[in-house]
Amino acid sequence: MEAIGMALIANTTHHLRTQQVARAAVRALYDEMCLYPKPGLVSKTDNGSHDDMQAATFVKSLFSLRHYFAAIYQAGVYGADFAELTALGLAAEATMLRATAGVNTHRGAIFNLGLLCAALGKVSVTATPAEVAQVVVDSWGADIKLADSKDRRSSHGNLVCRKYAVGGARGEAVAGFPHVFKIGLPALVAIRHAGGSVVAARCQAFFAIMAALEDTNLLHRAGIEGLHYARNSAISFLAEGGVFAADWQQRAVQIHNEFVARRLSPGGSADLLAATLFVAAMTERSVHT
Repeated sequence: MEAIGMALIANTTHHLRTQQVARAAVRALYDEMCLYPKPGLVSKTDNGSHDDMQAATFVKSLFSLRHYFAAIYQAGVYGADFAELTALGLAAEATMLRATAGVNTHRGAIFNLGLLCAALGKVSVTATPAEVAQVVVDSWGADIKLADSKDRRSSHGNLVCRKYAVGGARGEAVAGFPHVFKIGLPALVAIRHAGGSVVAARCQAFFAIMAALEDTNLLHRAGIEGLHYARNSAISFLAEGGVFAADWQQRAVQIHNEFVARRLSPGGSADLLAATLFVAAMTERSVHT
């Protein structure tokens, strides 16, 4: 009887943890979408540089992914290889496209957040952000690199990575998500520790990521000139004080309007912001100590 009771407790704990991870992933995508000002990107305020999507499109998409995040977390718990994770991701992508009538809202997030969910399945609940990052590299880094070398599909991301010799989402994962763990998360935590609001902290993290990232969405839509313009805008925003400047919100809105006029959309930075918010939520004790 004691063994049965222990098994029931273990199963209940596993179920609760699975649901916690899935909810946190969906919430991170929702919080990223809601954030404003967020130059060039969709929010509840406006559609940014996009004519084919709006906030409602993102809500349909992220809601459709809730079971995926639970499944890929469980796959991580049971030691799934990269081929199994890929199959789950492709199925999730098909589900997303059905929900959005063919609009790609979260392909990057399916990859990024999916890997991070799986990584959480392989570590203890008290794992530090650095430990989560290392699990991605150690468990699937070699397979991701191999898949990248063999993939000759003509997707926007693949074409851009080959044309401009950038790593894209796979390169970010192979490196252990440095723009999440070494840029986005420290920026987020620093503003919160300094007494900044949640919105200010998220905006600072977004601009910090955009300033450093070779964003393939920007490269696809506007080439190297568009990428340089966006990164320089973010660098200037941060150099002028970032969210510590008295008029930071007006400045961020101005940059947003400039991006919309140029049709710039830093979607890769948005995906990594969502990943940053997810990691912060799941390692809260670790990032505040």
